[in-house]
Parts: sequence; C-alpha cells; structure tokens
Amino acid sequence: MSRRKTGLGKGIDALIPSGHEELSDSVIEIDIHDIEPGDAQPRKSFDEEKIAQLAQSIKEHGIIQPLIVMKEGSVYKIIAGERRWRAARLAGLKKVPAIERSATPQEVMELALIENIQREDLNPIEEAEAYSRLMTEHNITQERLSEIIGKSRSAIANTIRLLNFNDQIREMIINEEITAGHARAILALESEDERVRVAREVVDKGYNVRQTEDLVKKLLQEKAKKKENKDITDENNTFSQVEIKHIQNMLRSVLGTKVKMDEAKGRGKIIIEYYSPDERERLIDYLTKG
Repeated sequence: MSRRKTGLGKGIDALIPSGHEELSDSVIEIDIHDIEPGDAQPRKSFDEEKIAQLAQSIKEHGIIQPLIVMKEGSVYKIIAGERRWRAARLAGLKKVPAIERSATPQEVMELALIENIQREDLNPIEEAEAYSRLMTEHNITQERLSEIIGKSRSAIANTIRLLNFNDQIREMIINEEITAGHARAILALESEDERVRVAREVVDKGYNVRQTEDLVKKLLQEKAKKKENKDITDENNTFSQVEIKHIQNMLRSVLGTKVKMDEAKGRGKIIIEYYSPDERERLIDYLTKG
C-alpha cells in the first residue's frame, strides 16, 4: 500500500504494514462498543459538521484506513483514528476495521500527536498543550520533538509560547477569532489586560497579522517613550550625592543626632537615629512642636 510521504518522521506509517497482503492479514474487525478514545488524544474538540460529513462518506464507501488500537483489559484504546470511530458510530456501524498494536505511553502520545498534525486536526492551543505534555511527562527535549514531528525547534517554541496567554485569548484562538500569527504578535505585550484589549481591537477592526504587528510595535514604542520621559523627570527631581551629604549635615546640626538620607528617582527615606529613650522623646517633641 503506497502512502504519501510527509516531513513528520514515520508517524502512523510505522504502525501500519506496508504490503497489501500483510495489511489484510493484520486488520481485524472490532465491535465498535469495545473501542474507547485513548487517554493521550491531544484533540479536545471535534467539528460535528465534519464528523457528520465523514459519517456520510463511511456509509457510502466504508472506512478506507483502519483504526490503530491498543488492547487494555477488555477494551481497545484508540491510538489513531478517533474521528473515524466517532463518524462510524454516527453512521451506525456495528464493527470497524482496526489494527492492534502495542506501544509505550510515550509512543502512543507521539503517534496521536503526529496523526493529528498530519491531518491538521489540532487547533494551535491543542497543539501547544500536546507539545508541552510530551516534554513535561516524558522529558522530551524540543530538539527530539522536532525530530518526531518534523517541525523546526523555533516553530515548536513559538507554538508552546501560546500557553502564556490567559483563558480569554486562548478561547479566541480556539474559536478562530484570531490566528496564531496574531497571537504571537500580541504576546510581545506584558500586561494581560492590554493583551486582551488589543486582541479585541484586532477582532473588531479585522486587522491582519501585519497590521497587528504594527499596532503592537506602536504601543511598545509609546510605552518606551513614556518610560524615557519619566526617567528624565525622576533624574531631574533627584538630589546629587553632594546635595544629599549637605542635607544630612544640616539635619544632623539641627537635630543633634546622626541622620541618613537615601534617594533614587525622586523617592527615598530619611532615617533619624536616637540612642536612648530620653533622646527619642526629645526628637519627637522637637519634630511635633517645631
């Protein structure tokens, strides 16, 4: 059986025999009620309309590519093919063709991720969560993940960065109100409130990715200018070390005790020392009565 080659390693092809005779020998018919979704499925949501379309195709042509499953107790867990399984249930099939394979939890997760990426079934947040889960639960590096799925390390890193967004913006990405490209531009902003505000502006005004990048760049430039102006103002309002020393000496002379003054950017503190209860009361009396 010939298969279209992709840049995604061996993927599901590694689990499916390559010859017609070998394939027919390995495919079994399994009761659809004995099959359950796999725990490693990275996909969280399914397009019901597309499932219905696939169900109609299955009614007319059957299931062309068998499911890949793994036996767990009395049930079969899906490694690859959950969409086909859901569509087959909708089409009313009693049994479905499947290939039983054994795999480690890491291999199951890798293969489920690869299949979904090959079929472009994951939204960017699901993809980011799957990458993060593989790296966290199985100690896979970005370099190894790059080899597994056939994507560059920078593409993987940029996708994982989407998890830095709060739920509001994640939902906007999942619902395709903004793209991953829009989101990556917005991520340059530090404030969550500002990110949400800009994301809503992008949706309301229909900005493309380039326009979003320009908007974020403008906001960052304005923020940098305000900070620069504030720093200049703070610097102008700050005493020099020579002036601070002079003030300390003047206060020491007036109060008759050691005085320390710290200041930076127009703010600071003056510390007046005392060495006995009597001296404390004298200073309080002086400062409150003048």
